[in-house]
Amino acid sequence: MSTPQTFLLPQPLPLECGGQLAGAQVAYHTYGMLNAEGSNVVWVCHALTANADVLSWWPGLFGAGHYYDPAEWFIVCANVLGSCYGSTGPASPLPPHHRPLYAAFPRLTVRDLVAAHEQLRQHLGLARIHTLIGGSLGGHQALEWAVQLPELFGHLVLIATSAQHSPWGVAFNEAQRLAIMADCTYLGGGPEGGKAGLRAARAVALLSYRSYEAYGRSQAEPEDDLLPAFYRASSYQQYQGDKLTARFNAYSYVTLSHVMDSHHVGRGRGGVAAALARVRARTLVLGISSDVLFPVSEQQLLARLIPAAMYAEMESGYGHDGFLIETAQIAHFLERFYVQSFAH
Repeated sequence: MSTPQTFLLPQPLPLECGGQLAGAQVAYHTYGMLNAEGSNVVWVCHALTANADVLSWWPGLFGAGHYYDPAEWFIVCANVLGSCYGSTGPASPLPPHHRPLYAAFPRLTVRDLVAAHEQLRQHLGLARIHTLIGGSLGGHQALEWAVQLPELFGHLVLIATSAQHSPWGVAFNEAQRLAIMADCTYLGGGPEGGKAGLRAARAVALLSYRSYEAYGRSQAEPEDDLLPAFYRASSYQQYQGDKLTARFNAYSYVTLSHVMDSHHVGRGRGGVAAALARVRARTLVLGISSDVLFPVSEQQLLARLIPAAMYAEMESGYGHDGFLIETAQIAHFLERFYVQSFAH
């Protein structure tokens, strides 16, 4: 078990889009013990709606008896700014008036999230990260961090992610934001603001997270001559919308979808190829065969442009969500990756 902890940033955080975020805090979990050499650190960057308790959302890969076992590794996972799981976000009371900003919360980028976590890393006194790992938006953060501080990381694991968020991905995010902002309660603020819109947005998002085959396997109607009173796929979309609105809020969702759109490692660095050439960590890039949100061509690009990167592809019918589900395959490729790294 791990007790949630909080780190208060000592100074206002300058934001890439301008202005600063004062009074910001980062919620985080640690698991296991740091060894005497400080050489067993695994830092996990989470995806859009996840939290800092990685054992709760990546079971099978992290936890007792699994690949990253706290008995062997010192595992760190920090909640991103803009979220609603303990780190400062739109629903957090902020100075000078100590009330939430909701829809007026400042625009954040991936680089702002990394800047906050880099301050946490220094606060924890971690001089070296053995492995930095993340999928989806977590992969965006991990890659940006590895480009900024190439000597800090020994190994980098990027799953179902990209060097720059694509027009396709931005379009999916904008469709979700339009659904949220069509909810007349969104601009009014308050904990329940935009809740119906968020429910609709989640239904949109699922179409990018799963695949045609996945819906065909799990939501197909029975082979009979009856006209259904309701459709399984319709009920599933509603269920997933209800499930998210019970644990997340519309303002964090909008904020973090904009963060995802901001991802571009080549911005201000002479382009993507020049930025990726800066990575010094031994890198594993994993794609998912059925991923329509981050197609494998995006991971193949990363593997071509990051020096000496290893590329592997998971066969999965789960689409983008496969990075949370296919833990046995991830562990298999990690084993090969570390063996190859030690050989060098």
